[in-house]
Parts: sequence; structure tokens; C-alpha cells
Amino acid sequence: MKNIAQIIGSKCRAKRIAPLREMIKKIYKKYGKVSIIDVGGTKVYWNFIGEQFLNEKNVKITLVNLPGTFINPKDDKIFIYIEADACDLSQFNDNSFNIAHSNSVIEHVGSWEQMQQCAKEIRRVGENYFVQAPYFWFPIEPHYMVPFIHWFSEQIRISLVMKFSIGHIEKAKNLNEAVNEVIHMNLPNQTMFNQLFQDAKIRKEKVFGLTKSLVAIKNVAYNV
Repeated sequence: MKNIAQIIGSKCRAKRIAPLREMIKKIYKKYGKVSIIDVGGTKVYWNFIGEQFLNEKNVKITLVNLPGTFINPKDDKIFIYIEADACDLSQFNDNSFNIAHSNSVIEHVGSWEQMQQCAKEIRRVGENYFVQAPYFWFPIEPHYMVPFIHWFSEQIRISLVMKFSIGHIEKAKNLNEAVNEVIHMNLPNQTMFNQLFQDAKIRKEKVFGLTKSLVAIKNVAYNV
């Protein structure tokens, strides 16, 4: 099941980033450069775009992640590494970036209030934005990599994480770790995602006719 889910995820991601590439192209055409903030992002993720494309379009990407996430980070021609909380990007001014980007992050920030704050910060710092999140009603949970588990109660999931390693989730060392793992994984449904990104166009990624994830795209100038 894990390998199948990974293959599906890779294919969906490749298709998903097509409109992001178009957004980058059009911003580059207008400005000759593109600035992106990737909230919760990693350098590896951008392999799907490709270093050659990023260099050709003069893209500079600021990767923002929690303290301790990056191991010996070194800024280079494309990437800048910043340690910060996704819910507090106050070090950046409004519309500091051409694009604010986030992929499978907002479901990890915590409570509904924290999800709202994260979305608010993404909308604030980016002139445009491109945000993806796994969809609650897709039967295979992308972190546990098994069907239906995210529909179980928190108590059942905590018990399972205490006993087993499941998908990408390692067996918890103690109860506190298990509880934190479970309560910080809140996949949004359609209504929640619409509320978080009211000024965006919402795209549905589908697999076998089922919505797998949701993508919010706001483009203020480029008809993407």
C-alpha cells in the first residue's frame, strides 16, 4: 500500500505543479525575476520543478521551517533558509514575495485557530499564493499511508501510534509524543479549505474519481 500511495502521490505532485510553473513563467516575463516563500518547504520538493528551470526564470526561494528542521543549511543561488513558525511570519512585510507557497503543511500546524493564522500569514506575505493540502475525505491518509485511519477517533489513533510505526509516522516513544503527533495532523475538508483561502480559486486533485487533495491558487495579475 505504501509504494502504491507514493507512486500516486508523485504523479499527482507532478500534475499539480504545472500551474505553478506557468505562474512562475508569467511573473518572470513581467519582472525578470521571481521571489517565492515556501512555508514549511524543503529543497528536495523543488526537484519536481527542476534546477535548470529555476535558474532560467531567475527564481529565489526562501525556505521557512521550524528551528532545528534544517541540518547545516547553506544559502545558495536559489535557496535561502529561514527558521520561523508558519503561523508567525512577522519578519516579512506584506506582499514581500511574488508567490507564497506551501505544500502539505497547513494540516500540521495545530488547531483550527492556528490553521487560520497560518493561512492569514501566507495570504499576507505573498502577492500571489499556491497552497496544497491533503483532503480529509480521501480514503488513504498520506502520512499514515493506510486507508481510513484518519477517520478514527483521536484516542484510537493515539493508541495505534503508541504501538506501531505506520507509514511515515514512527512509533511514539511516549504518550506525549503520540498525542502531539495525532493532534497536529488535521486534514481539511472542502468547507474548511474554502474558509482558509476565500480569495483563491480552489482546484481539486482527483485519483480514481475521488478528490485526493485541495489546491488554493490566487493570482492577482496573471490569469493562471
